[in-house]
Amino acid sequence: MSLTLAIIKPDAVASGKTGAILAHLEGAGFRIRCLRMTRLSRTQAAAFYAVHRERPFFDSLVAFMTSGPIVPMVLEAEDAVPRFREAIGATNPAEAAPGTVRALYAESKERNAVHGSDSDANAALEIDFFFSRHERLAVRARVLARGPSPP
Repeated sequence: MSLTLAIIKPDAVASGKTGAILAHLEGAGFRIRCLRMTRLSRTQAAAFYAVHRERPFFDSLVAFMTSGPIVPMVLEAEDAVPRFREAIGATNPAEAAPGTVRALYAESKERNAVHGSDSDANAALEIDFFFSRHERLAVRARVLARGPSPP
């Protein structure tokens, strides 16, 4: 089992799609291990998306991600990162496979409902960004206490 970070973005929170997205993810076999609702400051959003600082969409991305509450969460599943990327679909909802989160709930390429880590290494960094050491240790303890998943 592995972990990934997911974020329900301001567009989906504002339009009341949080519960439907959570249910969709649980239905796809993900276990929610940590979850909170928060609102990013401009400094926090700029730090989180620093890898995109030189890209033309950086300022609009930061503005969007600070426009309302978000719901970051830690998800657990076998091969969590690639499975989550598959479950959410292409960045552009017009190109997302039917039944994926973005095909169902995203408004546009820019307002695409969810963020997902793109690698195991980035998932670890992103989880650390949103969740305290205490919260991360509690997640790991629960995962270890549960033991291996049944076949």
